[in-house]
Amino acid sequence: MDIPLYDNLDDSQLIEKTVEIWGQQVVADVLEVDRVTVNRWLKKGMEHNLRGLERNALISRLLPTGRLETQFAGNEQFRFIDLFAGIGGIRQAFEDVGGRCVFTSEWNDMARRTYQANHFDDQDHVLNTDIRLITEAEGVNEKDLIPHIDQCIPDHEVLLAGFPCQPFSIAGVSKKNALGKSHGFDCKIQGTLFFDICKILQAKRPAAFLLENVKNLKSHNKGDTYKTILKALDDAGYDVPDPRVIDAADFLPQHRERIVIVGFRKDLNISDGFSLADMDVPEDAPLLADIVDKKVPDKYILTDKLWAYLQNYAKKHQAAGNGFGFGLVESKQKRPTRTLSARYYKDGSEILLSRGKNKNPRRLTPRECARLMGFDKPRESEFRIPVSDTQAYKQFGNSVAVPVFEAVAREMHSRILDANGSGKKKKYKMKQPDKGQMRLLEEKGKMAGWKS
Repeated sequence: MDIPLYDNLDDSQLIEKTVEIWGQQVVADVLEVDRVTVNRWLKKGMEHNLRGLERNALISRLLPTGRLETQFAGNEQFRFIDLFAGIGGIRQAFEDVGGRCVFTSEWNDMARRTYQANHFDDQDHVLNTDIRLITEAEGVNEKDLIPHIDQCIPDHEVLLAGFPCQPFSIAGVSKKNALGKSHGFDCKIQGTLFFDICKILQAKRPAAFLLENVKNLKSHNKGDTYKTILKALDDAGYDVPDPRVIDAADFLPQHRERIVIVGFRKDLNISDGFSLADMDVPEDAPLLADIVDKKVPDKYILTDKLWAYLQNYAKKHQAAGNGFGFGLVESKQKRPTRTLSARYYKDGSEILLSRGKNKNPRRLTPRECARLMGFDKPRESEFRIPVSDTQAYKQFGNSVAVPVFEAVAREMHSRILDANGSGKKKKYKMKQPDKGQMRLLEEKGKMAGWKS
């Protein structure tokens, strides 16, 4: 694809962008200078222009360059926004069916680094941090809030949101109960973020949405939380034809059950007959042997002390009749593993790979986790991981199983095109915040910027 990339960034901006994602040392290594030099450029400005080869090296090695023609403005079949985006698993699925992401919101700094390292954004893409800086904007009264949201978020046909699951997950609820903290909608920090989605639906009126959360959402608070969500979506003017808990085990060698809630705008009449039960499921999902490497660094092998602790912990709980313990797996097994969680960095206990008799097992590496979640295909290593192992484990454990949402996106695709004029290119009026709104966001110091 012969399209200039990152021409909107001068040399200083290119250095800043790559350092933001990868850190000074990695950028210094690519440019074959020392880290002190890069640090000086950031503080005092560039002393010379980068050569073409240097710019190309930074872009090709450290920045995403666009996998698909439809990722470029004007070529897309539809536009979507990516809320609570994590590292972009749902986004990847909707790009693969012709969509282009025009707005991203993710409040975790480390997750945004991984997101920016892997997902190409055209120049009009908006990268936001905390969505509440828009949906609960300081200084904007209730009467003006919906027009304010409409002004700040670009037009789009599809809203995607994997809204925070911790207030509703079994582990999250148990932990909050033990600490005497609120959960579900009573969790003021994360639990009410669903209603920020509803505000955006009201302001922007996209043709469709996809929401994702843990399966416990359905039973949380004796089902009242789930009923409240469905009623709010109905009140917002959307049909929700077939919410469904889907297990990633049909697509990947991992049990990972998540509820998927798809909705279509009622006045468009495009929801009839839609069912997630009609999704295409692969005949042969990858096996664990397809995603693990034969040789990995010794640091992923459990120490004698940790392995002894996990075995003793499992015995204690088995004696008490509890199901707690580690999950030991064989690379040749055909059954799926347990669910990879965000706590995997602590001890790896949910998925420990056997190394044979009388040998300590090992954790999966972050690269193997990328394959287990579907960010990489079996035996591939394309997904960039610019963060530490600890952060990578948290990010993959908090993410979605990408192939599941590729199947959901394919199922939604024809209805999105029906709503968007059979896939014809559509002209959009780009909206930007006025100077007063922009100052307010910048003063809060939490917004990554209205930039690509």
